[in-house]
Amino acid sequence: MAEFNNAVLYKAEEGVAVITLNRPEALNALNADIVAGLTAYLDRAASDEAVRAVIITGAGRGFCSGADLASSGQPKDGPPRDLSSSLREGHNLYVQRIRKMPKPVITAVNGVAAGAGMSIAISGDIVLAGQSASFLQAFARIGLIPDAGSTFFLPRYVGSVRARALCMLADKIPAEDALRYGMVWKLFPDDQLMAEAMKMARHMATQPTRAYALMKEALNASTENDLDAQLELEAQLQGKAGYTADFKEGVAAFLEKRPPKFKGA
Repeated sequence: MAEFNNAVLYKAEEGVAVITLNRPEALNALNADIVAGLTAYLDRAASDEAVRAVIITGAGRGFCSGADLASSGQPKDGPPRDLSSSLREGHNLYVQRIRKMPKPVITAVNGVAAGAGMSIAISGDIVLAGQSASFLQAFARIGLIPDAGSTFFLPRYVGSVRARALCMLADKIPAEDALRYGMVWKLFPDDQLMAEAMKMARHMATQPTRAYALMKEALNASTENDLDAQLELEAQLQGKAGYTADFKEGVAAFLEKRPPKFKGA
């Protein structure tokens, strides 16, 4: 996929696809190549049956500094261009793919995750961060609202009070506070982050990934459903899980007192 100018790298091995934002000289700021490449590689990971877990990370000393304002095309004079299309046709697409990915997505946050970069970071199923990582809702600093899903994720993760303060004050949040607020699952020393992310992803790739996909479907719907609707959805999805080969293998392994050998089917 040379058309992305190597702005995003993709590597798949041992059941794990690693998608790396690769503009380290710009702290992986989101330009058209990164947006298109990230979306395309998420599609590739979703369709590759050999891939059973996904990691998204950033090259260099930052995860993603948000939209590349230098390449945004906003005119200095005259009427500004409509930003809604760049969301509908760009950023929204990769967020939807992350959340609907039928495989677990781990975000390994190294360094700064700002603006839409923070949105990418917290859209993962499991968010890991290096100890020097930081999170910043930078939008208010340039007169915009949070996008790429931040107004959806933040109130659900950190509560309304913190979400409003994070968005409006645009304070940089260190990794320790992000962990305490509930945006991050675990912290690791910076030089161990990717090794730990790979360890987790390799483990998850050996687990019942079909069940993971059904879990994601249930959890995604839980924010909109009332209890009765969610109970019914659980019944429907559990019915699907009960027909999988992994469920059969899991029960057999339990009864035979041996480790299961899941195939994601």
